[in-house]
Amino acid sequence: MDQDTRKSLEGKIVSEIESSEGNIVAFEKLVKPIAPDNAIGRLSRMEAINAKSVNESALGAARVKLARLKRALAIIDAPEFGICLDCGDPIPAGRILLMPETTTCVGCAAKNE
Repeated sequence: MDQDTRKSLEGKIVSEIESSEGNIVAFEKLVKPIAPDNAIGRLSRMEAINAKSVNESALGAARVKLARLKRALAIIDAPEFGICLDCGDPIPAGRILLMPETTTCVGCAAKNE
């Protein structure tokens, strides 16, 4: 990967980190405990609890993505950046541009799922 591509990718990672941090703040507001004595309005208590559960899952996924993005940013100039952790082959540039936090190539990712 050439230096210009790395710089472009670095800007994208920083932008995605900022976006992920904003998402985490929003999800944290949505997963606050639901007081039993609060009037919820049109939503039943069970619907509110279900929505909270969905938001907790999304919060967890956002935190994982943020950690992976920060790791990618930390090693972007290292020789191992862009190398699949499973097979050792280079990860295609298109995959890295779409998912800069990825650590596996498409083939290994498909095998791991």
